[in-house]
Amino acid sequence: MPQLQNLVLTDRAATPVAHTFVPRDVAANVGTVEESTGVKIGDKTFSISVRKAPESGKNRVQMKMAIPVVVNETINGVTVPSVAYVSYVDCTFTFDPKSSTQDRKDVVGMFQSSFDPAKLLVNDAVVGLQGIY
Repeated sequence: MPQLQNLVLTDRAATPVAHTFVPRDVAANVGTVEESTGVKIGDKTFSISVRKAPESGKNRVQMKMAIPVVVNETINGVTVPSVAYVSYVDCTFTFDPKSSTQDRKDVVGMFQSSFDPAKLLVNDAVVGLQGIY
């Protein structure tokens, strides 16, 4: 069982930035880490949970990420941070109890590989917001 710990995620900026998410809490088997901006409404969060479905015995791993973009608004001479918008990710892996460790490694590797910028089907749909034809 993994312990809640720092998670460093690198973005795709021209000069990539490593974002360090630090442990926030574990509640109802969901571990949450966050990258603080100093303004609570702007904190980026990443959560992960592992659950076993009682009826099927299938293991479900769910990861969620929320990345808010904060802007400063000046109202009556007072500058206040405000969330302009939030980008969300929700990814779920479901594995049969008969799956092997290698099966799961292969699935994770293939999914990770699909996000290579050279894989235009995924990159242009997710990053470019282009429709599929």
